[in-house]
Amino acid sequence: MTRTPLASRTHDAPPPFRTGRGRALLRILAIASCLPYLSLKAAWIAGSHIGIPDGSVLLDHPTLMAVANSGTVLMDGTVIVLALLLTQAWGRRVRAWLLALPMWVATGLLLPIMAGFPLQLLVGALTGRSPGADDSRAFLDDWVFTVVYPGFIVQGLTLGTLFVLYARDRWGHLWRSALRDLPPSPTAPALRAAAVAASVLAVVPATMHLAWAAGSTAGLNGTRIAERTDDFYALQALDALFVAAAVAGVLLLAFRRTGGLALEVPLALAWAGSGTVACSGGWLSIASLGSVEEIADHPTAAMGLIYAVQMLVGMLIVTSGAYFFAERSAAAKSAGTRA
Repeated sequence: MTRTPLASRTHDAPPPFRTGRGRALLRILAIASCLPYLSLKAAWIAGSHIGIPDGSVLLDHPTLMAVANSGTVLMDGTVIVLALLLTQAWGRRVRAWLLALPMWVATGLLLPIMAGFPLQLLVGALTGRSPGADDSRAFLDDWVFTVVYPGFIVQGLTLGTLFVLYARDRWGHLWRSALRDLPPSPTAPALRAAAVAASVLAVVPATMHLAWAAGSTAGLNGTRIAERTDDFYALQALDALFVAAAVAGVLLLAFRRTGGLALEVPLALAWAGSGTVACSGGWLSIASLGSVEEIADHPTAAMGLIYAVQMLVGMLIVTSGAYFFAERSAAAKSAGTRA
């Protein structure tokens, strides 16, 4: 099947806003899936200890936890805003970066749960151990994860589907092609340099995640070493896979060695991989700033370095992608003007 050249489509009128029962249902599911998490957070902010066992370290710093809970309420509330934006006519008028940035962050925060929680359940089924049975009980009751994590998975599935449909309608002409159909780019050397830099830096977190998945304790703090379980090893391997996906996506996009490959593939790998790598590094960095009394709980220098490098890798890749799309959009507008 032949693909329509970019230049021949740019003068066409933009597709009309599409809605329907399917998208409306996805919006309802996305919003409803936020309610368990938001309800728990609201209860904790109000002073309730529901789901928090006696002796939990979460009870040691009530002011800090109130601030943290308020922040995560805003984050989950953003899912509701995005679900509305992606399914309403006014959402088509939102500037691209104002939608893409929170969606990229949402991808980076939700995808590890979407992949990691089922993986933990599988590991638990094979080992006869419930997910987080040892390392989570000091913080929260097990039922909290059972209630909240499926909601996160539904959020990821519904919001992701809505975003793909939205992006197809609004920007589909920018990413529906094969790698070999991409025109020569004056910024190609810069994209390749950024891709190589991100790939070299990514060796650090990828190597450490694989080492930890294999049982190494190098660079881990005392608490993390003591709390290692089968879940830990499986999740470390998953983290290494996310790093590999990010690198594969940006290298394919920069060097285009597999010419017949659909452009959607490297874009999806770079989007999901960079978001996950950057956001997990950022989340862990923020979490490490919390007040801890025991020296064994403090992140080691190696852990802090890995978190920082992950953020840098993710930002390099997503910035390269932003420039790629800006150039594609400018070329489309120019071709439309000439037509």
